Amino acid sequence: MHTRFPPEPNGYLHIGHAKSICLNFGLAEKYGGLTNLRFDDTNPSTEETEYVDSIKDDIRWLGYDWEDREYYASDYFETLFGYAQKLIRKGLAYVDDSTSDEIAALKGSTTTAGVESRYRERSVEENLSFFKQMREGAFPDGSKVLRAKIDMASPNMHMRDPVLYRIKRAPHHRTGNTWCIYPMYDFAHGQSDSFEHITYSICTLEFENHRPLYDWLIRELEIFPSRQIEFARLNVSYMITSKRKLLRLVEEKHVTGWDDPRMPTIAGLRRRGYTAASLREFSDRVGVAKRENLIELALLEFCIREDLNKNAQRVMVVLDPVKLVIENYPEDQVEYLDAENNPEDVVAGSRKLPFTRELFIERDDWMENPPKKYFRLGPDRIVRLKNAYIIHCHQHTNDANGNIREIRCTYFENSKSGEDVSGVQAKGTLHWVSAKHGIKGEVRLYENLFTDPEPTNHEDQDFLDFLNPDSLKINLQAICEPSLQDVGIGMHFQFLRSGYFVTDLDTKPGFPVFNRIVSLKDSWGKKQG
Repeated sequence: MHTRFPPEPNGYLHIGHAKSICLNFGLAEKYGGLTNLRFDDTNPSTEETEYVDSIKDDIRWLGYDWEDREYYASDYFETLFGYAQKLIRKGLAYVDDSTSDEIAALKGSTTTAGVESRYRERSVEENLSFFKQMREGAFPDGSKVLRAKIDMASPNMHMRDPVLYRIKRAPHHRTGNTWCIYPMYDFAHGQSDSFEHITYSICTLEFENHRPLYDWLIRELEIFPSRQIEFARLNVSYMITSKRKLLRLVEEKHVTGWDDPRMPTIAGLRRRGYTAASLREFSDRVGVAKRENLIELALLEFCIREDLNKNAQRVMVVLDPVKLVIENYPEDQVEYLDAENNPEDVVAGSRKLPFTRELFIERDDWMENPPKKYFRLGPDRIVRLKNAYIIHCHQHTNDANGNIREIRCTYFENSKSGEDVSGVQAKGTLHWVSAKHGIKGEVRLYENLFTDPEPTNHEDQDFLDFLNPDSLKINLQAICEPSLQDVGIGMHFQFLRSGYFVTDLDTKPGFPVFNRIVSLKDSWGKKQG
């Protein structure tokens, strides 16, 4: 088995490409075969070296290696030119002077046959001469094309004398200005598979109607018969996987770039905090199908929760702080309490957290008039502070708008977590941070980029109409436990009772910046950790 992953370097890879990468490399690994990386770089006006580099980085990050098998369609430009000449000599290709609009009109429709071009019966000699002059730059862009001579009455529109070459004066990211004619994707793609002796050309269903053309070219050129097999492309709710539309999001600055954590690009998912293991697991769970369907985003979120629940360190961060004062705790005392790093990982160990008289807790963990079965803090209520003591609230003050400003409590000295002999029962447990030792950080709270699960599935509306205005909220009020003072970039954490987070590229010494990856709730409404 010899497969390949053949991206066009005209944008960053997205989650659909992740599935294709896992499929092509995974099949070869399973059956002891090989996988090539080949860039189908046939359109110089949209391709850049930046995209080539990002694609290679994404594949390596996912855990795959193409070793020394890195190829480019541009490696084969000379050979493809020779193959085009071979078709001309066999009377199976001709140079057409028709405009693109004329060619489209003459192709007919799905219910009417096409009409042959008036240039279709040019002689072999004339076609060879014109094709050579096209390469030499004798004609302006768009004035001539090379077309295959197949069947203008074919029920398959791709077989109605498809264009094989066009004149396009644009510098290529690898060949520079060497060429002014470029092969069409359909002419370069299938032949490149044959050059590399690819046994299985695995691609998405949109290429199913292209297969007869690939097979025709293989037969007429008498080259290695790669076998094309199609599968349904990956569609995930609340995401788009059109590179053209993703480019529009970037160019119109609806996002900060290709690696914006709201983007469905691999770079964006990676910066958001998704792990390579979670994307591989997601691809395995989605599987391979022939029917187009929409995969729920909840499945992707389930995969990252499963991974991070096992691997992410638990920490305490208060997102919306309100001060809590323990009146009977010594003012100058600092007690260092043990906190488990990850209950799912027995070797993760523990860390020390400073406990002081003044703390911060979440504003949402206080309610002045709580309903029944409310187990957090309120007037005359008892709760446990995580890894610390049980406290009892006896006083609070509000600001002029009636919002809680400060909570005053007492603690039960013999109620320390792990040593509790107080006999006091607390039904709720709250996370906290020492007011004296806590550090400030920035927390970026991400939501879906779109409000509609299928933003491109509306004929009467532009997909941008469904942009979520609340897809990013930046929290500058967060107070973090001091262990996060000098965290590195790309580190994963579970903020207790808040969600999973990762340190962003913008993190600086002494000032962590976190991206929210996903909430703690899974698709069944349970909580983990």
